[in-house]
Amino acid sequence: MFSFKTILDNLPTLAWAGRFTLLISVLGCALGLVIGAVICALAVSRSRVAQTVAAIYVSFFRGVPLLVQLLLFFYMLPLIGLNIPATVAAVVTVGLCAAAYISEILRGALNAIPRGQREAAIAIGLSPRDIWARILMPQALKIAMPAMVNELILLVKASSLVSVVGIVEITRMSQSIAAATYRPLEIYLTAAFLYLIINLALAFGGRRLERRLAY
Repeated sequence: MFSFKTILDNLPTLAWAGRFTLLISVLGCALGLVIGAVICALAVSRSRVAQTVAAIYVSFFRGVPLLVQLLLFFYMLPLIGLNIPATVAAVVTVGLCAAAYISEILRGALNAIPRGQREAAIAIGLSPRDIWARILMPQALKIAMPAMVNELILLVKASSLVSVVGIVEITRMSQSIAAATYRPLEIYLTAAFLYLIINLALAFGGRRLERRLAY
C-alpha cells in the first residue's frame, strides 16, 4: 500500500540533500557563463587560431557525455597533484561543460544583433572592450535569457550525475533511502516533486529577470 508517511518522514532529508543540487547547478551555470563568454569571444574573433581553440573546446565538451567528463576530471586531478573536494571538482566540471553550450547560445544571440550597431560604435571611437561590455554583451544576454534559463534547468537535472563522485544530492539520497525503506515509489516520487519545485522556481525567476531586462 502506498505510504504517505514514508514521504512525510523523508521529505526533510531529501530537501536537505537538494542544497547540493542547487549549489552545483547554480555555481556551475555561473562559471559556465564566465567561461562561455570567453569562448564565445574567441569564436567570433577574426583570429583563426582563436576560432579553432573555441571550436575544439565546444566540440569536446558537447561531444563527451557529462558523466565521462566528471569521472575524467575527478580521477585526473590527483595525478597532477591537485586534491580538491569532490564538490569543487563537480562544480568545475559542470561549469566547463555548461560553458560549451552557453558559448553557442551567446554566439547565436550576438548574430541576432544588427551589425550596424558595432559599426556605429567603432565609428564613434569606442574601444573593442567597451563595445563588448556596453553594447554587445548586454544585448546578447537579454536575447539569450530564455535559452540560458533552459540551460540552468537542464543543469539541475544533469546534476544527478555528480553522485558518481560521491556527492549526496537528491538522486543519491533517494537511492540510499529507497534501499533502506524498501519504498522506492514513494521516495522517487518525492525526489521528482523536489526537482519539479526547483525547476519551476528557476523558470519563474528567469521569467521575472527576462521582464526586467526588457525595460
